[in-house]
Amino acid sequence: MEHQNAFFNLSGFLRKAMTFNRLLTTTVVVNLLLIPIVLIAMFVDPKTITGVNGWIKPLKFAVSIVAYGVTFGWLLTYIEGRQRWVQLAANITGLALLVEISLIIMQVLRGVPSHFNVSTAFDGVVFSIMGAFIMMLALMNLLTAIFLLFQRQSDRIFAWGLRLGLLISLAGMFTGFLMTAGPTPAQAAALAAGESVNAIGAHSVGVADGGPGLPLLGWSTTGGDLRVAHFFGLHGLQVLLLLGWLLTRRRTQKLWTEGQRYALLWTAGISYLGLVGLLTWQALRGQPLLMLDATTAWAYAGLIGYTLLSVFAILASHMGGPARGKLSTASGH
Repeated sequence: MEHQNAFFNLSGFLRKAMTFNRLLTTTVVVNLLLIPIVLIAMFVDPKTITGVNGWIKPLKFAVSIVAYGVTFGWLLTYIEGRQRWVQLAANITGLALLVEISLIIMQVLRGVPSHFNVSTAFDGVVFSIMGAFIMMLALMNLLTAIFLLFQRQSDRIFAWGLRLGLLISLAGMFTGFLMTAGPTPAQAAALAAGESVNAIGAHSVGVADGGPGLPLLGWSTTGGDLRVAHFFGLHGLQVLLLLGWLLTRRRTQKLWTEGQRYALLWTAGISYLGLVGLLTWQALRGQPLLMLDATTAWAYAGLIGYTLLSVFAILASHMGGPARGKLSTASGH
């Protein structure tokens, strides 16, 4: 009976999602179904592309698309009075994500890289199409953040969780543009010498793409890797949303005042944005994620210190909350 109820709840949720926007929901469902298929393909077809199993990239993108699509669709339900624009944003986002995963899988089946690949005119066009759709995706993210920034919400803590999450994810998207801003120094030198190159742009800094990397994630262990900041930035959307939701729960309302919870949310947002900035800076300096020099280590220590001191100061204060209100009532003021 419990399994039956769970099925009907899931079915009902899917129907509501389809009613809200069919294209975005279909994209999420397609990518959800792709995850087990791609996992099987990793073992059935163990081809390598740029030094790793070719099916790892569509697996990572499918998981990320499901998370982003569900979150973005949910965010759009909070925009009031702009239903025509909401549907446009949902359709463009759904289409962009569907095109992205389709082209990635097509290139894997061809046995060639999907990103930065300019080895043939066709591959260059494929990557240009992907870039154009991702720019449209980023624009929808930015406009959604702007609409939510100026729209009144009943709970300011949850509202700012939405806004900060969107702004941080936009910063994560920006790191993706850094990867494609132009040729790497090695690629530029080859072009200057009149040589042809197979790629323009790269994930890695200071080393070539496809070298040693962390298991599954593939993040470089010998040089900088902008994908780290890209990953944490994009998924800051889910982190800040979850934190904003938790800080509006009745249990946290009993523990801390509204002012404390609001300050905690902003501290988390600033610290998380600082983390994305430090990860980007570290990558651009050619340092692997787990191999810090003294300067980078001190920068991270400073960010951790700021966060801990801020949280301690916030929790040590009352900031005019319920506890003070009860004390005033008890004393007759």
